[in-house]
Amino acid sequence: MAVSELTLDEAKAQAQAMELEIAGLVPSEAVVSVDQMPKGTLFSCSETEWTWYGATTVTVVEGTDIEAIVRSIQAHYAGGRFEMRTRLNISDHLEVHLMSSEMAENYIVSEGVAPDEIRIASGSECFTLPEGTWTRGAF
Repeated sequence: MAVSELTLDEAKAQAQAMELEIAGLVPSEAVVSVDQMPKGTLFSCSETEWTWYGATTVTVVEGTDIEAIVRSIQAHYAGGRFEMRTRLNISDHLEVHLMSSEMAENYIVSEGVAPDEIRIASGSECFTLPEGTWTRGAF
């Protein structure tokens, strides 16, 4: 996995921008709200590298066919810069995983916790933090 020269703030901003790009693919007539978590957490890529994880939740009109929307998002990114995997998650809902083949950057799109939600989870590219940076907590 390659390491980018991004800072934490740049990696977070790119991941959050991509979350909103994906959220923008949900038909506007189905969207009730888009709620992006302002903070996320850090996970290690290696002993010296980190990735930022966050999420955005799109609340949709009751009765919306979420699986059809997830499939349309899958079709949108097919053949693009992401490798793609699909699976049924623990709740038996379709989950589309978009993964960069060169960086740790990844996005998971699926039905959310509630039946009227689409969850877009993100992981940024790997980056190096300045020495001595505290890595626990919300960022």
